[in-house]
Amino acid sequence: MSLGILASLQFTKAQVISSKKWSDLFSYNNVLAMKEDNGKIIAATENGLFYYTIGSGEITKLSKANGLHNIGITAFDYNSQTKTGLIGYSDGSMDVITPQEIKYIVDIPIATGYNGNKKVNHISITGDKAVISVGYGVSIFDLKKKEFGDSAFFLSGGIYEASNEATIFGNKIYSVTNTGLKSHEINTTFPVFSTWTTEVPGAFKNIDAESELVFSSATSAFMYNNGTPTPLPASFANIQDVVITQNNIVVTDNRIYTFGLNGISLNAISLGEDCNTATIAGGKVFGGTVLSGIKDEGNNTYKPSGPYFNFAYKLNLYDNNQMLVSSGARADIYNFPVENPKKPGFYYFNGTEWIYPSYFNKTNIGQVNVLDAVMSPISNNEVFFTNYTMFNNGVYKMKYNASSKDFELVKYYNVGGEPFYRRPVGFATDAQSNIFVSIGFTDNGLPSMGIYDKAADDFIIKKYTIASSGVQKPILYENMLWTPLPRTNNFWVYDYKNATNLSDDTDYLLKESNGIAGEGTLSVAFDKSGDAWIGSDNGLRILPNAASEIKTPSPTASPIIIEQNGLPEELFRDSQILQIEVDAGDYKWVSVEGGGVYYLSSNGEKTIKHFTKENSPLPTNSITDIKVDKKTGKVYFVTYNGIVTYQGDVADVNSNFGDVLVYPNPVVYSNFKGKVTIKGLAEKTNIRIVDAAGNVVHSAVARGGYYEWDLNNQRGTRVASGIYFVLMTNEDGSDKATAKIGVVN
Repeated sequence: MSLGILASLQFTKAQVISSKKWSDLFSYNNVLAMKEDNGKIIAATENGLFYYTIGSGEITKLSKANGLHNIGITAFDYNSQTKTGLIGYSDGSMDVITPQEIKYIVDIPIATGYNGNKKVNHISITGDKAVISVGYGVSIFDLKKKEFGDSAFFLSGGIYEASNEATIFGNKIYSVTNTGLKSHEINTTFPVFSTWTTEVPGAFKNIDAESELVFSSATSAFMYNNGTPTPLPASFANIQDVVITQNNIVVTDNRIYTFGLNGISLNAISLGEDCNTATIAGGKVFGGTVLSGIKDEGNNTYKPSGPYFNFAYKLNLYDNNQMLVSSGARADIYNFPVENPKKPGFYYFNGTEWIYPSYFNKTNIGQVNVLDAVMSPISNNEVFFTNYTMFNNGVYKMKYNASSKDFELVKYYNVGGEPFYRRPVGFATDAQSNIFVSIGFTDNGLPSMGIYDKAADDFIIKKYTIASSGVQKPILYENMLWTPLPRTNNFWVYDYKNATNLSDDTDYLLKESNGIAGEGTLSVAFDKSGDAWIGSDNGLRILPNAASEIKTPSPTASPIIIEQNGLPEELFRDSQILQIEVDAGDYKWVSVEGGGVYYLSSNGEKTIKHFTKENSPLPTNSITDIKVDKKTGKVYFVTYNGIVTYQGDVADVNSNFGDVLVYPNPVVYSNFKGKVTIKGLAEKTNIRIVDAAGNVVHSAVARGGYYEWDLNNQRGTRVASGIYFVLMTNEDGSDKATAKIGVVN
């Protein structure tokens, strides 16, 4: 591992929010900035950095999952002499990266009365100083002290002007703004904007400086010497960046132009796609593309594996590590389509690499807002996806071609809809290979269910006469479809019996009189006891023994009551429960709108973990989907800002023991002060922990496949240094396991 940026992962000291349990599934396609360091290119993308070693082809990534503190990168620079990097984020915060640590900076100076965007527009490092461009001017940052110095707020006539980019050249700071190239010496009057000089009037976007100073507008680039702007000899259309390397000036436009430091034109090449930036390393041109990572002159691309974009809404897991990720969105209580202008569609992971259908790159496909994508249970090379839009609404079927690694459109199913009406949402499939799709805003606002007729290769529409134009993805349980209705305090259960015969159906409705609270139900999951955990926009409800209870005259769903400060309180009262997932140990993952993710005990009365964007690598506190791979225990958290995974402790739990593992082991107090985890246990495990003399120091009953010991004895005090033996039996005593734990205080 290099002693540059990525080496800092070994020494991170400041506000650690990541661990080896976390990893990211971010997109690294959109390269915003690049710096070369001794045969390596460091590329900054929306949610992280990656290192590309030119000689070996090695690629390593750095994100919030393994060291950074935020997502939404908007600026980056790196000093190869001091091995120091600086990342700026969309919310105005920064990460300072050194070989010793990654330090989070949140106290960026903000101009009084400024209410605009706080994002960091640009960063330029010179020696141990960096100049930070923001929407209200520039600030100087001391990289050694890791603190801000002077700031100049560009306020004139009561209006703040943004510094688009800025750099240090000599003893001056030069800034390009929409009204000119401005400068000021780094001295006592630097903060006073009225003392700044407008060197060249005009609207300018980009600037860079090494041995020379170069700046640009959208259509012209200039070298600036002794007060005179000298145009670079080329015809530009829409300049994206200007970069000065050791021997060259590089201007990124629709082509990449290279010049000598004397301004003489050398070359112009096209990489066949849009680039944000470009540089020269090892005598070759490398472009930072919008959609393909780093690209060289030979049309080779370099980037970490990841989906096409970061936008993600729902995820479906399949055998052999396959995944389908949808990217759509809705507003107005899950009714109004929110179409992304990039039309991201869906992403497919085939177990080894991410595939993106070329179909979604076409310009004539109409509106695209994919809320769900599933593999067909009838043909494993076909994918169905829902398009929840105003005009191109319907279900689409695509066929995957493994040789071309692409999808082709096979059929469009209108599901009987007209413009605005019948907007498909989410799929469910059963063991008989039936395919169901929930449909919102049917005709005059009813929810409905589409049922795939294999013989007719079309969908039969089952309407449900209840006033709820919104509908969620259905969950199949006990051969019934359990469907939340987000625009009404009702919950629809559909017993379809013979799928394509609508005459034998039975519908059940949970409503306010049955204990459903709030103005809409949003999510549902089923635990090992058969209880339905129903999330609404106003809390959580449990329907016990749901498959039987729903068929009784008065099924009753109830809240979970916990004790808070000695008083009974309803769990998640007044909270929107976006998603619920049950793992192999019957523990529950619950996503709360704006509140992150809670990991609850099997009965919900104890919070085991609570992850937020502030204390974990979660990109946001609103998690739109959660999936657990019950074979491995890996948990997938899906957000509109990308996907991260967490390696849980519970996997493939049954009545017998799996591979029992204790960690950390040995436990050295100076290095670790948390609890020791024992995983691979039976569903119910009787535990006795004894010392070397055979004395019992701790006993417990563990449920759900794992246990955490706080290293305290029966009296509640920490055990002495030594070797301890863990003796375990399953519930009926038919299976046993042992383990050793070394304790060093």
